[in-house]
Amino acid sequence: MADQGPSKKIADRYLKREVLGEGTYGVVYKAIDTHTGQTVAIKKIRIGKQKEGVNFTALREVKMLKELKDQNIIELIDTFLHKGNLHLVFEFMETDLEAVIKDRNIFLSPADTKSYLQMTLKGLAYCHKKWVLHRDMKPNNLLIGPNGQLKLGDFGLARIFGSPDRRFTHQVFARWYRAPELLFGSKQYGSGVDVWASACIFAELLLRRPFLQGSSDIDQLGKIFSAFGTPAPSQWPDIIYLPDYVEYQYVPAPPLRSLFSMASDDALDLLSKMFTYDPKARISVQQALKHRYFFSAPLPTVPHKLPRPSPKRESGVSEEGPNVVSPPRKCRKVMPGCDGFEGNSLPEGKADGNFGDNTGKNEPAPISGDFSIFGLQPPNSSTINR
Repeated sequence: MADQGPSKKIADRYLKREVLGEGTYGVVYKAIDTHTGQTVAIKKIRIGKQKEGVNFTALREVKMLKELKDQNIIELIDTFLHKGNLHLVFEFMETDLEAVIKDRNIFLSPADTKSYLQMTLKGLAYCHKKWVLHRDMKPNNLLIGPNGQLKLGDFGLARIFGSPDRRFTHQVFARWYRAPELLFGSKQYGSGVDVWASACIFAELLLRRPFLQGSSDIDQLGKIFSAFGTPAPSQWPDIIYLPDYVEYQYVPAPPLRSLFSMASDDALDLLSKMFTYDPKARISVQQALKHRYFFSAPLPTVPHKLPRPSPKRESGVSEEGPNVVSPPRKCRKVMPGCDGFEGNSLPEGKADGNFGDNTGKNEPAPISGDFSIFGLQPPNSSTINR
């Protein structure tokens, strides 16, 4: 109890306001730093009984964010213990990219889409430069500050990579953003998994809806193969060696233009390189940032001019968690021939690093400047050859 004095002094520094999100491990509050007047977000993580200790997800997030300092990475301002709970103090972010995509009142021009993607890739490039995999890239983990700056958040699943013999779990990312090598059970992977997820986010910006919405891991692979064709051995030689590989019936690839009819040629070229099946041939984040897409007209919108949802009113603010469109993260093993899987999912309102007001609504979003026609008939679904 010796630390009760200092910890209480730190806790008293922050004036707690409304709840921003609540989940399995804790609650995220909006707060005011009474010393500086700065608005912050505080994630309160329940430690539990002493024998259980602090959950490892929180410790990993603290460790990663202490080492990652970049304008496109969420800033961890402070940490403290108080009343048996670990508190992480973050810079306050007004909203997230999911809320922008969903907002019916927002029109995204091609330059706006380009800017949001560029900031996403810049944050990811810094992570990869530091040999860190994010492993949970999705729109509601891309936070947007008052100045329009986009920053990567939620580093609970992040890991150091680079060792050739390092093995990871394949049960990472929300399913809709999961690379095919993960869906086939690969435990040895690199930065390409973050690139694939970023490509899904890019597609979501163009379509104003999630691109590949599988209901199970096998169905997710079917959605991928319907969009890009079943991979041939020449495209991905190592696919047959993946742990949970299942042969799918051949489906030809439709023209990418048929899926993104309003996208520019440069946008389609970058998308195709980010959606490359073979992780060894997939474009890196650093290479993607040098792609001509970012240097052709229109140039990316400067952050402070980007459209954002209208801020919530302070009075009568609901204490419900953020409205999450992305599928809840689930731990599932891909098994051929199984329609059902075992695994626990996190509740939709989890406090997962979304440190701003999420003003997204469930109504259909308006089209953006880069948008494929919703009315197109999807290609025939892939089926498994048993």
